[in-house]
Amino acid sequence: MNSLPQSEPLSAGSSGADSSPSLQPVLRLPTRDEAPPAGWLARFLLSGGRPDEHREDAKTYPWYLVLWLTGVDYFSTLGYQPAIALLAAGALAVPATAALVLVTLLGAVPVYMQVAARSYAGQGSIALLENLFSGWKSRIFVLVLLGFAGTDFVITMTLSAADAARHAIANSYLHPYVGDAPIELTLSLLLILAIVFLMGFREAIGLATAVAIPYLLLNVVVLLCGFWRILWHPDLLVHWQRSLHAHGDWTMVAIASALVFPRLALGLSGFETGVVVMPLVDGGENTKPGQPPLGRIRNTRSLLLSAALIMSVLLLASGFVASLLIPEVDYQLGGPADGRAIAYLAHKLLGGAFGTVYDFSTILILWFAGASAMTGLLNLIPRYLPRFGMAPRWVAYQRPVILVLFAIDVVVTLVFRADVEAQGSAYATGVLVLILSAAVAVAIATSREVVLRQPKTLLLAFYFWIVNVVFAYTLLDNALERPAGVVIASIFIFLLLLVSAASRYYRSTEMRISEVTFEDSESARLWAQYTGKKVNLIPQSNSVFAQENRTEEKLQELHEHFKITGPLAFLHVHLLDNQSEFMAPLRVRVSRQGQDLTIEAFGAVAIANSIAYLSELLDPISIVLELTRRNLMKQSLAYVLWGEGEIGLTVYSILVRYWEFTKRTTGLPLILLMSVTATPEK
Repeated sequence: MNSLPQSEPLSAGSSGADSSPSLQPVLRLPTRDEAPPAGWLARFLLSGGRPDEHREDAKTYPWYLVLWLTGVDYFSTLGYQPAIALLAAGALAVPATAALVLVTLLGAVPVYMQVAARSYAGQGSIALLENLFSGWKSRIFVLVLLGFAGTDFVITMTLSAADAARHAIANSYLHPYVGDAPIELTLSLLLILAIVFLMGFREAIGLATAVAIPYLLLNVVVLLCGFWRILWHPDLLVHWQRSLHAHGDWTMVAIASALVFPRLALGLSGFETGVVVMPLVDGGENTKPGQPPLGRIRNTRSLLLSAALIMSVLLLASGFVASLLIPEVDYQLGGPADGRAIAYLAHKLLGGAFGTVYDFSTILILWFAGASAMTGLLNLIPRYLPRFGMAPRWVAYQRPVILVLFAIDVVVTLVFRADVEAQGSAYATGVLVLILSAAVAVAIATSREVVLRQPKTLLLAFYFWIVNVVFAYTLLDNALERPAGVVIASIFIFLLLLVSAASRYYRSTEMRISEVTFEDSESARLWAQYTGKKVNLIPQSNSVFAQENRTEEKLQELHEHFKITGPLAFLHVHLLDNQSEFMAPLRVRVSRQGQDLTIEAFGAVAIANSIAYLSELLDPISIVLELTRRNLMKQSLAYVLWGEGEIGLTVYSILVRYWEFTKRTTGLPLILLMSVTATPEK
C-alpha cells in the first residue's frame, strides 16, 4: 500500500497567526507522471524530454545563428516559390513578387515584431490570442488555430520532402539511383527525419547554419550568372517588357499584380517559426523574474527583419531572372522547370556538375525545412493540449508526438501522392491563417492600450487594422481560388477537436489538482491535527446544482440513517470563474466549530475532483456523498464543461481510479451514499 502523502514541514516562525503563503506547508498527491514507465518501450518513448518544461540552464545563441534555424523554413521556399510565381503570374511574376515583398516588409514583419514583444516564451501568436480571451471561448479558438498551425507545419514537412524528392528524380546523376518513385522517396526522407528526432536532435543550430548558408550562396551564384546572361542578351529584357505591357499600362499591371499576389502566399512562410524559436535567442543580459526579456525581444526583431530582407532580395532577383530566362513551355506543369526554377537555371547556366551540387543543397535544405516544422510542432502541441486536458498525458513527451506526426505525414503524402502543387493550397491556407491571427491579436492588443493608457498608439492600432484587411483579402482570395486548402485545414481542425473532446472526457476523472496550500498557519495546524482517520468528511459544494442551507437537514439524516462517530468536517468547494482550466492549485481555509470543522477550498476547476483530492490528503473515517435524481446526461455535461453535475458518483469514480493507480487496498475510507430529493435546477 502506498503511504499517504506528507506535507512539507512548517518553516520556523510559521506557528501562531502567521499567514505568509511562503511559510505554509504544501500538500501534493503522487501522480501518474511521477510513476516510472513500465517496459523498455515506454521508458524509451518517455525519456526523450518534455518540450513544455522550461529549463533555466537552457542554452541560447546569438540571433544571427538562430536566424538560420528560422531560415531553413523561410529560405527553403526558394526551391519552389519562383516556379509557383511563374506558373501563377507568367510575365507578372516580378511585379506580383514585388507586391508580396511589400506585404512582407510592411505587414508581416511589423506584426511579428509586436508578437515577439508580447509573447516571448516561444508560444507565438497563438499564446497572444489565448491571453486576449478567456474560458471555453479561448480554448476553442486556440484549438482552431492549432489546427491551422498543424496544417501549416505538417504540410511543410510533406511538401518539402516531396519537392526534395522531385529535385532528386530530376537530377541526371541521381535519377539512376532513385528512379521515378516520388512517393517512396518522399516517405524515406520523412522516415529519416523522424528517426533523427527520435534519436535526439541536439545540434539544430549548427546544422541549420551549415545547410542554409551554402544554399543561399549557391542561389546568389546562379542569380548573378542569370543577370550576366541578361546583360549580354538585352533582347530578353525587351521581350519580357512586351509581355508585361500586354497587360496594359503600369497602373493596370499594378492592379493585376495585386490580384495575383495571393497565389504567391507561400513566400510568407517562416515568420511563425521565427517567434517559436525565441527561447533560443540570447538576449545578452540577465532578465529579472517577472520582467520581459528586452534584449531577447530586440534581438529577435533583428532576426525577423534580417530574414525578411534577405528573402525579399532573393525573391525579387529570382523572379526577375526566372521570368526572363525560362521559356513558358518549360515552367508549365510537367516541364523541366516545374517546381524547380532556380535548379533548372543552375543546370542550364553552369552545367551538370554545378547543377548537381545545387540539387544536393536544395534537397538538404528542403529536408531540413521539415526539421524546422517538426521543431515548431514539438514546441506548440505539448504546450497547449496536455495543459487543456485535451490530449493524453504522453503528448507532453517528445518521442510519442514524433511517431504520431510521422504517421500523419505518411497519410498526407499518400493522399496527395507526393504532389507539391496539390499540397500548396493547404500550405498557403495554414500560413495565411496564422499570420492573420497574429495580425488580429496585435491589432486588438494595441487597441486596448489606446483605451487604457497609451493614446499615442492610436495610429499604430489603426495601421495594424489596415494590415488585417490586407491579410484577410489574401486569405479570402486564396481560399476562393484554391478551396482545397480550407477543406484540408478543416479536416485537421475537426480531427483535433474530436481527439481533444475525447481526451477531455477520458481525463475528467483524474485528480486535476496540482497542489494544496493553506491560507494561514491555524488552518495548517487544524488540518494536521485531524488527518488520519479522525474525522468524517461531509462535502457541501457551492455549485448551482447544490442545495442551500442543507447543513441541519443533513445532520438529521446522518443521525437517522447512519451510525457515525467522531467529529464532522463540512467541506465547501469554490470554483474558479474560468472552469475551462483543466488543472489548478487549491487554497484551503480550516476553522473549528465546536468539535466539528469547516473546510473551505478555493480555486477549484471541478468540485468532485477537489473533494476526492482533499479526501485522499485528509484520510477521513468516512465520506458522505449525496446522490440526486436529476438527468444523468445533463449532469455529465455540466461536469465536463463546468466541473459540477452529479458529485457523489463522480467522487466515487475518481477515488476508485486513483486507488487502482496507487494500488491502495487497505485503510480506505467508508463511503456513505445519501439520496436526496431533486430540486429545480438553477
